[in-house]
Amino acid sequence: MLKDIAVMQENNEKIEELLKKKKKSARRTTIILEEEEREFIDSLIREGKEPGIKPLISKMLDVYRSMMIYDWRFPGEYYCGISRIAFVNVELINILIQHIPEEKWREIGTKMGEAARISMEATLGIQTANREKWREVFKRLRVQGFGDFYLKDKYVLVKAPFISHSEIWAGFLEGLLETELEIKTSTSPFVFEIKEKADSTNESYTSSTNVTQRTEA
Repeated sequence: MLKDIAVMQENNEKIEELLKKKKKSARRTTIILEEEEREFIDSLIREGKEPGIKPLISKMLDVYRSMMIYDWRFPGEYYCGISRIAFVNVELINILIQHIPEEKWREIGTKMGEAARISMEATLGIQTANREKWREVFKRLRVQGFGDFYLKDKYVLVKAPFISHSEIWAGFLEGLLETELEIKTSTSPFVFEIKEKADSTNESYTSSTNVTQRTEA
């Protein structure tokens, strides 16, 4: 009986310690907003665009971190690590594309992908050629508004892309991911098949076998 009481007391003490830790970790912050700011937030919540103040602030902090807004020189100069960025209308991008010969689209896309790879590796430390890191790469592309990217087995899917030409995307992803792709769909959503690299050991074996056969002949 005494043993049971001692165990219960010990358990109660542990529960109290856990509750104290939770109380310490929870911090309340008071923000004083201007009347116009408060009215704006209330209108977002009222119109169903935001569920509440806390989710709105969490979203704002997520965007702030993801886009590295702490490095921005607002307004006018925006940087994400080593790269300067700008909010450009898609129409302007399309005008540039229209003045590039179609046979050059894939080559141009590859150079764009290589530039994006250097930026991600230098800024975020993501080795884009490592397939295990592709989900992080795709998340970064989504954050920057490139579209929605998914990896399904040996296929890369691109939904809602901001450029509507599959040849440019094929080159871009090849330069970024350092892989070879085959275009499976020419309209959005785009599907690209990842070409598996031939096994160099098998190639060497096949080559040596052929040489042996020729010598014997």
